Amino acid sequence: MEIKADTDVCIGAGMCALTAPAVFDQSEEDGTVVVLVSPVPEEQEGVAKRAVHACPSGAISIAARV
Repeated sequence: MEIKADTDVCIGAGMCALTAPAVFDQSEEDGTVVVLVSPVPEEQEGVAKRAVHACPSGAISIAARV
């Protein structure tokens, strides 16, 4: 599973990093989302999906496979 993050949309709420800290972090500079691993390891996919749904701004998404 690939994760996409749009830092222009991110509001720095931190729900992603709180929900899935092995997958997401926040930038030291502006607090926006940082994707730590992509593709996401299979054992982290469930929490990564929860983090995507918890994002209040919709800045993170699961990338469509082509």
